[in-house]
Amino acid sequence: MMQTSWNENHAALRGTVDAPPAFSHENHGVAYQVFPLAVPRLSGTVDRLNVVAARPLLEACPLSPGDRVEVLGEVRSFNNRTGPGSRLVITLFARSVAPTEEEPANHLELSGVLCKPPVLRRTPLGREICDLMLAVNRKYGRADYLPCIAWGTLARRCGGLEVGDGVRLEGRLQSRVYQKVVEGVVQERTAFEVSVMRLEPVEPAAASG
Repeated sequence: MMQTSWNENHAALRGTVDAPPAFSHENHGVAYQVFPLAVPRLSGTVDRLNVVAARPLLEACPLSPGDRVEVLGEVRSFNNRTGPGSRLVITLFARSVAPTEEEPANHLELSGVLCKPPVLRRTPLGREICDLMLAVNRKYGRADYLPCIAWGTLARRCGGLEVGDGVRLEGRLQSRVYQKVVEGVVQERTAFEVSVMRLEPVEPAAASG
């Protein structure tokens, strides 16, 4: 599963449509819609992930809440400069959407370059965790900046990486609800990140390929 080439971005999710698709934006004359996909983990926690799909794709596969679907695509990021909430917005850009009866799944394969120094820390319960920021190039000159986390022994390995190091990784896209105080008011927000299951460093020179 770790045989991806440089700057690849593959995601495969299977879950349940959590709300009807709504208008997201228009680009080059194509309208895009967004819908939340609920994907349960083995622990029972449910990740609610935002899927963006071209309207023609959803016209070919109409969706309603409760439908079980498989989505293949790429993890994308963009900066939210106007609205409230997180400045870095993470979504799944759908290349295909199809009905499914298979079990839920959440699998990513990414390759890219670290663009910030890793931050190795401990949780209040003493578990080691490492925060990473991975830059994954698209085909046409842009890049997606994806926050990643690793735990335990893998976190310690990631803590030894440096900016500019290239990595290939496998993991899952997950959501995390947190609270933030804004002007004295407690707001509930959702962050999205890649939970790293496997990671393989590669030579930095390979990134230019």
